[in-house]
Amino acid sequence: MAQSNPAQALANIRNTPELWEKIVFTFWCLVLYRLGSHITAPGVDAVALLDFFNNQQSNGLLGLYDLFVGGGLSRATVFALGIMPYISASIFAQIGTQLIPSLDKLNKDEEGRKKITQWTRYFTVALAMVQAWGFALFTESLQGAVSSPGFGFRLQMSVILTAGAVFVMWLGEQITERGLGNGASLIIFFSIVERFWSAIFQTFNFVSTGAVGAFSLVVLALVMVGVVAGVVALTLAARRVLIQIPQRTMARGRMREAARNFIPLRINSAGVMPIVFAQSVIVVPGALAQFSGNPGLQRAADFFAEGSWPYLIASALLILFFTYFYTSIIFNPIDIAENLKKQGGFIPGVKPGAKTAEYIEQVVTRITLPGALFLTAIALFPVIIAKWINVPFRFGGTSLLIVVGVALDTMAQMQQHLLLRKYDGFMKKGRVRFRGRQGATGGF
Repeated sequence: MAQSNPAQALANIRNTPELWEKIVFTFWCLVLYRLGSHITAPGVDAVALLDFFNNQQSNGLLGLYDLFVGGGLSRATVFALGIMPYISASIFAQIGTQLIPSLDKLNKDEEGRKKITQWTRYFTVALAMVQAWGFALFTESLQGAVSSPGFGFRLQMSVILTAGAVFVMWLGEQITERGLGNGASLIIFFSIVERFWSAIFQTFNFVSTGAVGAFSLVVLALVMVGVVAGVVALTLAARRVLIQIPQRTMARGRMREAARNFIPLRINSAGVMPIVFAQSVIVVPGALAQFSGNPGLQRAADFFAEGSWPYLIASALLILFFTYFYTSIIFNPIDIAENLKKQGGFIPGVKPGAKTAEYIEQVVTRITLPGALFLTAIALFPVIIAKWINVPFRFGGTSLLIVVGVALDTMAQMQQHLLLRKYDGFMKKGRVRFRGRQGATGGF
């Protein structure tokens, strides 16, 4: 009953010094990040830039980027690039370790992982500089958004935005090392959550003005609840593969076999990345048409307009493709089979080594299909419903998938801290009582 009481749970957290310190440290780091996300870079008219994003209805590549940085891009803040350069560099490093043998060899060693981390930081700086320069050019292209355009403004924006991206990267690493949870994920989490409140107020304003009817609001609420439930189910779902480690122990002169274990193979190993990759690809025609003004590209952008059938079909196919592609990159059944063989373990009925790797790969291939279909439904179903009930704003399952996944991971880490604390306290009490009994009976 104590675990089901929220007040008792909060009291347990407060009474765990290590966990409480991590939470407080994480909180102040996130507050610092959000403060910087509201400081506008000099030389930019944030109102003109925000009007452009509002007129675009948050569509396109810039709208997707702005979602992950909590609106910092549309306000041209010093943290406009957010954590995204570091996320992109980390993804490239992760893919490189799977495709390049020399990097894969480095990744298996502690010193090698430190080198890869350092290279990732350098690559983050390079990406931030390129993105900052591109954003400066884009800002100059908007009428009245820049007071003094030219090389000086571009250089100034590049320095400020790159420094901001590096500082956000440092904040994320500090949260991961000294705080609670993954720093980069939590930064994106709070960037998205911050925009939920404005979306809620905007929804009620639409209802009060009659833009959204009561029936549409009920349907919208049911869809959101269903998407959240689906995201939770997709995040936690896993196929457990039985393994057996033939370690034997002596107990009263008899040989006993060790308990059986399981390898949890997640239904959605790729996470939210297939949706991000698919949306990044499908908005390319619109982004190119916007910057180039080419009529052919503009027709292609109109053909793949959000909510249209070509858009939905192309998005579904891209999500399916990138789910298999990204899963094949981040999941290596050969390493699992080798590690299992080194421990002396095996899957019942399957030979160790290559046969085990083939079996695991077959299982992952089979469970990836329903995971990819479910991921596609979570990404596109809200778009279909929003168009059907004529909702004048955009929402999707991408942000919910990120928010729910990060929340579940952070809660799991908090639970681990609480369990370790309880086990530690139990062991200390056990030692005290044991010594007391010794002193009473044996005179020690």
